Amino acid sequence: MTVVVNLRSPEQEKVLLAFLNSLQYDYKTTSDDMTLTGHQEKEIIRRDTALTKGETSARNWDEIKKDLENVYR
Repeated sequence: MTVVVNLRSPEQEKVLLAFLNSLQYDYKTTSDDMTLTGHQEKEIIRRDTALTKGETSARNWDEIKKDLENVYR
C-alpha cells in the first residue's frame, strides 16, 4: 500500500513522524527535488479553494491531453 501525504510545514512532518513512530509503523520518506515559490503555493491553494467551493470545475482529461499534445509536438 502507498500513502502520499503533502505536508505544509516542517512541524506537520515532525508530528506525523512522531505518530508513525509511536505506533511502530515501518515507513519510507522521500524528499522532493521540486519546491514551490510562495506565489505558486498561494495559487494552488486559491485554485483548490475555488474548486472545493464549486466556483470552478475540473477540466476533462481528454481536453488536458490535447493541450499537452500541442505543447510537446
